[in-house]
Amino acid sequence: MSLLRYAVSASLVVVAAIAAGLPARASQDVLKPQQTPNLSGVHDFDFFVGSWRTHSRRLKYRLAGSHDWEEFDGTIRSFSLMGGLANVDDTEFDTPEGIYRGVAPRAYDPQTGLWAIWWIDGRNPHGALDPPVKGRFVHGIGTFYASDTLRGKPIKVRFTWSQITPTTAHWEQAYSGDGGRTWETNWIQDVRRVK
Repeated sequence: MSLLRYAVSASLVVVAAIAAGLPARASQDVLKPQQTPNLSGVHDFDFFVGSWRTHSRRLKYRLAGSHDWEEFDGTIRSFSLMGGLANVDDTEFDTPEGIYRGVAPRAYDPQTGLWAIWWIDGRNPHGALDPPVKGRFVHGIGTFYASDTLRGKPIKVRFTWSQITPTTAHWEQAYSGDGGRTWETNWIQDVRRVK
């Protein structure tokens, strides 16, 4: 055996012996490089913790050229979770079709500085979740986007939070059927703090 082959073989034996004495690590045990978390928006939804009364105007038919709106009232109770990195709304709307309940969980990602918002529809609580809208607040206005489908066609979804005071806020939902070039607002909601 040549000297070079002997040196390589001996090195491999030494590396294998050392590795055999080390504990095996699962992927979750591998330390990931630390990145400074972006906590600049972690308190963006703190204003909403508490109980609220809502008044909504909702377009009956979306992205259909409709101008037929319905109005209804409701309540929202919002709770902070995970030390402020998440919150959840327990919602009840008294729509013309009857009581409509839902839950809106939100989670903050300190890596991206973005909030994600989901909706769990009480009429089908085990159904698939819609894709979350994701975004952030800039200068007191929160804007959140998602890609979704409506009647089998791709759409863009936008939530907007604005006019925020200690006792009031304004929320809107809009859809775009043309990739975000134009938007149709289909749900407008004003909220007033109860406690």
